[in-house]
Parts: sequence; C-alpha cells; structure tokens
Amino acid sequence: MFSVIKHPLVTGLRRMFILVSPNETSFEKLEDVPNYVDEAVPYFIALIIMEWSVLYLRGGNLPRLNDSLSSLSHGLLSLLHSLLFRSTELAAFMWAYTHFNIITLPWNNPITWFTCLLAVDFAYYWVHRFGHEINLFWSGHQAHHSSEDYNFTTALRQSAFQPFYSWVFYVPLALFLPPSIFLVHNQFNLIYQFWVHTETIGKLGPLEWILSTPSHHRVHHGRNPYCIDKNYGGVFIIWDRLFGTFEGEKDEEKVVYGLVHNINSWEPVYAQLHHFIYVIKTAWNIDGLSNKLSVIFKGPGWSPGKPRLGCVEDIPQVEPSPVKYDSNISVWKAIYIWTHFLILLLFWQPGLSMHKQILSTSYLSMNIAYIVFTLFVFGCMYDKRSYSDELEMIRSVIFVVAWQLGATMPVSGTICGLYLASAVCWVAVVALNKTAVKNKEK
Repeated sequence: MFSVIKHPLVTGLRRMFILVSPNETSFEKLEDVPNYVDEAVPYFIALIIMEWSVLYLRGGNLPRLNDSLSSLSHGLLSLLHSLLFRSTELAAFMWAYTHFNIITLPWNNPITWFTCLLAVDFAYYWVHRFGHEINLFWSGHQAHHSSEDYNFTTALRQSAFQPFYSWVFYVPLALFLPPSIFLVHNQFNLIYQFWVHTETIGKLGPLEWILSTPSHHRVHHGRNPYCIDKNYGGVFIIWDRLFGTFEGEKDEEKVVYGLVHNINSWEPVYAQLHHFIYVIKTAWNIDGLSNKLSVIFKGPGWSPGKPRLGCVEDIPQVEPSPVKYDSNISVWKAIYIWTHFLILLLFWQPGLSMHKQILSTSYLSMNIAYIVFTLFVFGCMYDKRSYSDELEMIRSVIFVVAWQLGATMPVSGTICGLYLASAVCWVAVVALNKTAVKNKEK
C-alpha cells in the first residue's frame, strides 16, 4: 500500500481535501490520470499517527488494536478484487460512454471539472443512500459500519462487495462526462471521506452548511435512533439538506457507534458476509413471493405489515457508555499477528498489485485465497476461538510448502525465515496443547 511520494507534501495534503485546481488535475487521456488513491496512502498513515498522538496528548483512549486490525483487514479485503478485475465502476462507465455518450464536455474546461465534482458526489449520495435503504445493498455496505469505535482506521473498513453495485449510479454520468475527469473525481470523492472519520475534530462553523464534516459523519455512523439513515453525503452535505436526510450532531447525546445489532467478532470474512447470509435465510423462510422480494429490496428494518424502511420505534435505545465487544490476547500474540499482518499489507498485496499484469490468474487466485485465509485466521486469534492455534499452524505450514513450490510472491529471506520459524513454533505449540489436554484427561 505504500507508494513513493512523487509530489510535494503540500500537494498531497491539498488532494486529501480536494483543494486542487482544475488545471493541475484535468487530463485528456484516461491512462494519464494518476492513481491518487495509492498516492494518498502515506497521508492516510500520517493522519492515523497524528490522531493517535492527539488522543495520547489529550489523555483520551487510544484506538484499540483489535478494532484497528479488523478495520485494516476489511480494507485489505476490499482491494483484492482489483487484482483480478478492472475497477467495476470505471469498466461500466467506459462501456456506457462507448455506447451511449450523447455529448462530451471538454476535458480541459474548468466548468467540466466542477460539474464532475458535483455530479460524482450527487451519484455517490444515492449509492450511499440506497446502500442503507435496500437490504441487499446494505449487506454489502454494513461492514463499513461494523466498528464500535470511530477513528481514521474506521475509514479504511471498506466493503468488498459495494463496488459490484455502485457502478449502476455512476453510469448515467457517461452520457456527458469524459472518462478521465470522472476517474479523477471518483478517486477524490473516496480520498476526501477519509478525514471525516474522527472524533478529534469538532464542529467547523459555516463549513457545516456545505461540506460533509466529521460532525456530520459521526451522526451517520451512530446507532442512536436519531442517527439512523442520516447524512449520506460524501463531499457535500447539501444533498442531505435537499432530500430530507440531514441530521445535526446533538451536543446533549453522545453518538454510539456500530451496527444496531453488533456481530461481536473481529473476524472480517464473516463480518463481510453475515448480512448476506441473513437476507438469504430470511427470504428463503418467509412465505409469499412478494414478501421474499421485499426482504431483498426493502430496508433492513422491514417486515410484513411495516413501512418500507421499518419503524423508528423498533430501533433499540442505546446507553451513553455501552460495553463494547472486546477480547484480550497476550502481548506476544498481538505482536506476532501485527508483524505478519504488516507483511501482507506492506509487501505482499502491493507486490501482487504491481505485477498483476504478468501473473497468471491461477497464481493470483491462490495468493488471494491465502490472504483471505490469513485475515480469517487472525480474526479467529483475536476472537480467542479454541481452534485458532491449529489454524495458524496450518497457515504457516502452507506458506512454507507454497514457498518451496514457488507458488507465493517472492519475498526476502528474512520474511521466509520468519514464516519457517513460525511454522516450527506453532507445530510445537499445538503438540504441547494436545499433550496437556491428554494429561488432564488421565
């Protein structure tokens, strides 16, 4: 996820808030558009460190390591589909542009740039709103809301499935917008939303009337009844004010974060899939075709006899300081998990991304499966599941075997040695655990 900083630091910071000019961010050809998201990663990391520093100096609670790992794991999962497929949103946009474009605004005109800024954010508003108001789409989006904490790492807790339906809302823009400018603003819209995921920034005066701010987005992530289905805007809050979905943050009521019904697990694969499973089971078991379709296409709170989005009175009240799901693991195990996770995050996935054009589909698929399995195992370890030691032993041994067969990304001798030592240690740990159980049974 790291990239070399190829521009002045101030330029990178300006991009985080879309404080850039049309002249410096307009391109004629699609291939000339920088990968702004990749180039923003060092700034994401710098802001995370700054947030931790501010919280420490204020004497507040630092972000929890288990929650942060879970958020970063979701972020990593959301990147994996791009190793095999082009951006779904861009691919759909290009198809629609090729077949249905009516008039293309000039790529080098500032009016085009500002039109695209507003149009992309308008489309995102509906992507986001439908992601909450249609149960099937909520199944994809809910992972982003599954953290009970709210900090910059929460911004990286992305859905692995949302891109597969969000393209529908961007396709109409291909009727008049050039693809290169769409790609610029599609990236900026995502980058901008990083900084609104924090409790360290209060209300911002007059800016609150126009922009989506941390205060507005805290409401959006709240599970207090007054927060549900509010403040969908990505860059601008004007859409919420126009369409009746705006709600200001209440000073007298602390926002409580998470899902209405939290899943109580750090395991990201289950967190991504659990609502899909719930929707399928509910639709299967309910009587009547109309009800089955309603389960899928009406709101998450719907049930027979209720309005499309359910009833507000069904939303449970929250306590001001609820007990969050938590689990304590040993310091050495936490260090172990984070060490191996950072290898995936900083070396493995970026290596696959860099070389994906020359790697076979089967090779990429095997590595993706291993990364998903790794994130699943680390979640199980943080959840303290009884079989997590055995899973980690299997994971470590698989790497050693795959490395010998040349089926993993080439990594340094130090990393290979670390995995080999891990495999030996976990085989010993599992053997000792089984011996101890047998001795207890005697």
